[in-house]
Amino acid sequence: MGSSEEKQPAGHGRPTSRDVARLAGVSHTAVSFVFNGRAEGNLSPATQERIRQAAAQLGYRPDPVARGLRRRRTAVIGLVTDEIASSPFAGRLLRGAMDTAWDNEHLVLTVDSGGDRAKEDAAVAELLDRRVDGIIYAAFSLRRVRVPEGLHRTHSVLANCIPEDDSLPAVIPAERAGGRTAARLLLDEGHRRIAHVGGLDDIASVERLRGLRDALRVEGITVPKEWVVRTGGEISAGYEGALRLLDGVPAGRRPTAIFCYNDRVAAGALHAAARLGITVPEELSVVGYDDQEHMAAFLSPPLTTVALPHWAMGEAATRLLLDAIETGKTPPATVRRLAGPVISRSSVGPAPIR
Repeated sequence: MGSSEEKQPAGHGRPTSRDVARLAGVSHTAVSFVFNGRAEGNLSPATQERIRQAAAQLGYRPDPVARGLRRRRTAVIGLVTDEIASSPFAGRLLRGAMDTAWDNEHLVLTVDSGGDRAKEDAAVAELLDRRVDGIIYAAFSLRRVRVPEGLHRTHSVLANCIPEDDSLPAVIPAERAGGRTAARLLLDEGHRRIAHVGGLDDIASVERLRGLRDALRVEGITVPKEWVVRTGGEISAGYEGALRLLDGVPAGRRPTAIFCYNDRVAAGALHAAARLGITVPEELSVVGYDDQEHMAAFLSPPLTTVALPHWAMGEAATRLLLDAIETGKTPPATVRRLAGPVISRSSVGPAPIR
């Protein structure tokens, strides 16, 4: 009977820290030290281990509400998005945030506004009423954004967007560096006639093209004006743009490589090349951008692309926020740019010899 009472003390629906202290033969303060991160220097390793074993035997977990009241925290962070939560495209950003929060004993409460500004303001107000420790605002596509009302009342970080008033820290992709990476990939394969298809006048379009031109300029190469085809970001845009560059143009005068604004555009370019009987990558190399899930790896041929660092953005924004929460210090309102890796598949090959 005594053993049974230790494992499930009478009158308790849930074991408490005092139950752990009794079973481990230590003071209640010693248990508090272990579960509040203050054991080092106060308790021996053997005592710490005895307390943890007693907690495991009893099935004890610290009460997050009580701990939050003591520390004036809830261990919950809010994440307000415009469209990300309802789209599989940037779901990796959410996963990066949630994985990082979980690893640091925090939960993420997510609200998707569907791009409705009033709903964004209401979501921030609701999260503040729920006493979240901080808020991340994340955008579906890289752009300058209006800071939702109330966001300055708590620790806040932006992900995949930049505040219009430059008032908050932000974590975004290094788009210009990504353009340079794509260009370098093609240059290393001997390509010198490189075109760019897709995009319009958004931040990502402008920066990726600048990066391409940066890398080519170092090699003394200029992209002809007519080889920059701004058609948008969909598959049809890539198809139309590639046809403009390739249809009816002799092999010796057309591009040997196309750097596409994104993977959807690249898919259209691959369709156009197939229609024209131009083999990829033997006669034409194609590079995408994004590494879009459920798409890039399944094109024909599988697409070589520069990945957007969505997971890393979620991770970095969450770490920045958690650091601010822990220290109580507001991070500087700077923009951190994260590079995206090349995902090498089968759409890039050596420049054809003509």
